[in-house]
Amino acid sequence: MFPTPLRPLLTCMVLAMAAVFGVQAARAGAAARSAVEVQSLAMSRAHAAVVGLRSVAVEDARSAATLGRARQGSGVVIGSDDLVLTIGYLVLEAEQLLLVTADERELPARLIGYDVATGFGLVQALAPLRIEPAPLGVAARVAIDEPLMLVSGGPDGEVSVAQLLSRRPFAGYWEYMVDGALFTAPARADHSGAGLFNASGELVGIGSLLVKDALGQGAPPHNGNMFVPIDLLVPILAELRAQGRSRLSQRAWMGVNCVEAEGSVRVVRVNSDSPAEVAGLEPGDRIVRIDGVEVNALAALWQALWSGGAPEREVTLEIVRGGASQTVKLQSVDRMKTLKSAQGI
Repeated sequence: MFPTPLRPLLTCMVLAMAAVFGVQAARAGAAARSAVEVQSLAMSRAHAAVVGLRSVAVEDARSAATLGRARQGSGVVIGSDDLVLTIGYLVLEAEQLLLVTADERELPARLIGYDVATGFGLVQALAPLRIEPAPLGVAARVAIDEPLMLVSGGPDGEVSVAQLLSRRPFAGYWEYMVDGALFTAPARADHSGAGLFNASGELVGIGSLLVKDALGQGAPPHNGNMFVPIDLLVPILAELRAQGRSRLSQRAWMGVNCVEAEGSVRVVRVNSDSPAEVAGLEPGDRIVRIDGVEVNALAALWQALWSGGAPEREVTLEIVRGGASQTVKLQSVDRMKTLKSAQGI
C-alpha cells in the first residue's frame, strides 16, 4: 500500500496541479473535494507501481564502455504478471537484474526484451512483487504546460510535479530516434527509467535523458528531461514479450556517435570494433551524404541509414575530412547481433 506519510504530499500535489489548470479554491464544493480524493488515490497507486532497478552487464559487454557494468534507475510495473517497463540502457546486455520496492524488498528479475527502435526495456520479477500495475495513458493527449507527476523508484525514490514543455521527435547521437518525445521541467537527475504520470495516475512516459533544450530548437536553453512516450509501447508490447524486440529493431548500425554542428553532421566518437572503425571513420569527419542522400541533421542521417535497405549491407558515405571530400564504404550490421547475450533473450 502507499506510504501514509506521502498521502498528504500527493493531496497537495493534486491541488497544485488543479491550480495550474485554473480550478478556483472558492468553487471547491463536495464534488470537487471528492474529485481531489479520487485523483490523489490514483496518483498514490501510480507512485506505488514504480520500483527501483539495479543491473550488472555481462563482463565483456560492448555497452560497458559508455554505460559501465553496474547501472541503477527505476522501472514501472505494467503487468499483473509482475512485468516491469524501464528504459533500455539500464538492462542492455544485463546478466543480473534486481528490483527494489519502496519497502526495501529486493527481488531478482529476468530480462524479457530490449527494443533498439524505441529504447524500452522489459523485465519480469522472479518472485511476486505484490504491486498493482499502473494503467497506461495516452501521451499524445497530454497538453503543453499540463502538470504531470514524475516518480523514481526504490527506497530513495522521489515524487515531484513537472510540466510538459514540448513534444517533438528526438534524434540521439548514438544512432537513435523516437517520435513524439516528451520534454518536461524542472529537470530531475534520477530520471533513468522513472515514470511520468498524468493527473489520472496513468503512465504516459519513461525517463531517458537530461537535456538542455527542453523548449525545443531555436528557443533559449532550458534544462529538463526527455521521456519516451508510452504510445510507442502499445503497438509492440506483444511482439516485445514474445520476441525480445520489435521488428523495427532489426536495423542497420554503423557504430558512430554524431552531433549536429554548424548545419552539418560531425562524428565525435567511433565505437571500437564497429563497422565505422573498420571503414576508417574518424572523430571530426563531417558526413554530408549517405547512399547518395544529402544529410545535414541527425534525424536525416539515421532515417536514411535505416530506410536504405537491409540491416547488413554496404553503405556509402561521402565525408569531408580536413577540408577534402572522401568516399567511405562500410558494411553495416544488425545492431542486435552486436550485443552480448543476456538472460531471457
